Amino acid sequence: MVLARRHLIYAIIPLVKIQQNLASTRQRWLNKPIQANRLQAWLIDNGSLTARLQQRFSAFAVQPIAVKHAKLIQDEAVLLHQPNYQISLIREVLLIGNHQPVVFAHSVLPSASLRGAWNGLGRLGIKPLGATLFANPKVKRTALSYKKLTPNHALYQHATRHLTQNSEVRNPPYLWARRSIFSLSCANIMVTEVFLPQLMITENV
Repeated sequence: MVLARRHLIYAIIPLVKIQQNLASTRQRWLNKPIQANRLQAWLIDNGSLTARLQQRFSAFAVQPIAVKHAKLIQDEAVLLHQPNYQISLIREVLLIGNHQPVVFAHSVLPSASLRGAWNGLGRLGIKPLGATLFANPKVKRTALSYKKLTPNHALYQHATRHLTQNSEVRNPPYLWARRSIFSLSCANIMVTEVFLPQLMITENV
């Protein structure tokens, strides 16, 4: 009986490690995009995405989707050094170019960061967050990281929920995303930008 239990324990341990490795792989973000094709230039640009979209599209707008307090995605909590149960302000918007949604932006604003100079970031409305962050030369930004979001990822689902175009645009096989953390003194904010299929379609019109 004891021997059988030992064999069972030894069999379970590798399975647990495999599951942990799979979870780690799903959460892993890349240091650079791989085979992003025409989207490569958009992804690796270190400047303000808002400013670039405004230059590219004659009609640019921010469409708020949600401003809510919620728990963080696990890997977001790790990078922001927040406990998993921590409630933060989540701001989600669509960036509209020539009347089409071209980017979905998901921003995590921990409560401790919404003080001092960033006190009003939770009340931006239709104002782009990026413009505010890049306007302050004291704001530091981490290196960008990248990920292909598949349909089972929460951010993929949030990004495509409001798309009403044909099925190819509404349900792409994956979406490229990039993210970074903006810091001012001890305050940190994470911004994730998900690039929608309509960006390249609209760009070629």
